[in-house]
Amino acid sequence: MPDYFYGPQAEQFAFYRIPKALFTDPAFRSISTDAKALYGLLLDRMNLSARNDWLDEQGRVYIVFTVEEIMESLACGNKKAVGLLRELEVEASLIERRRQGLGKPNLIYVKNFIKGNFLKCPNDTSVSVQSTVHDVSKGHGNKTDKNYTDLSETDPFLSGAAAGMETEGKDDRTLYQEYFSRQINFEALIAGHPDDEDMLREMLELLVDTVCSKRRFIRIAGDDKPAEVVKAQLIKLNSDHLRFVLMCLKENTTQVRNMRQYLLATLYNAPMTMHSSYAARVQHDFKTG
Repeated sequence: MPDYFYGPQAEQFAFYRIPKALFTDPAFRSISTDAKALYGLLLDRMNLSARNDWLDEQGRVYIVFTVEEIMESLACGNKKAVGLLRELEVEASLIERRRQGLGKPNLIYVKNFIKGNFLKCPNDTSVSVQSTVHDVSKGHGNKTDKNYTDLSETDPFLSGAAAGMETEGKDDRTLYQEYFSRQINFEALIAGHPDDEDMLREMLELLVDTVCSKRRFIRIAGDDKPAEVVKAQLIKLNSDHLRFVLMCLKENTTQVRNMRQYLLATLYNAPMTMHSSYAARVQHDFKTG
């Protein structure tokens, strides 16, 4: 008989993420539930591709997910798997498939479901802050394949996460400073960790500096990662992640030569390492309990 969850036990499981907008946005009401589930599977595979730097010549993340894999993942037949792909591509415009040639699987580009106006960057035309594969001065927002201006689902000013914030007359840095302060509950963090105030302020400034960077690639632990991938990860951080980073800093016994690089890598990896840490603790508790 299934038992209840206790404490952080649910963290030990892996989950597929299906964007809430696919169920709440009227534009997606005609899409079947199975197609939405498939989109969640494709998003999960896309995150893996991004971590492995599966990028085309324009810096766009692509995946390989065959019809056979869809059939196995969703326990469905070939006809339904093909139909779900067509539904996502033709009816919803949420994916794009490109042929590689005879005998080779199609490449799938998982498109962003967010629709709206681009954020404006200083001294440039309309362009998504997340889309930094190309230099900002070249990345004019016309949503063409060449310019890679698909909007990121994680951009707080496009996804609705920044709802209630006053944005008029403020530059991007101020907007992100306010967003992160609210997202990580910054004042409460300082109140709970007064001895770490300087370090928390350093983290906040580093987050803002990074998401406002115009570089095409950002170095994480010695690897140059596409800027939009790094920014999308940082945008999702919350107060728990920063507390976890503080804990990592206190437990670290090795000498840190470049604190900003170390902090950025730790913040970027916090969701994954925190998940692994909690899972290990739960397993340890089960074994010793």
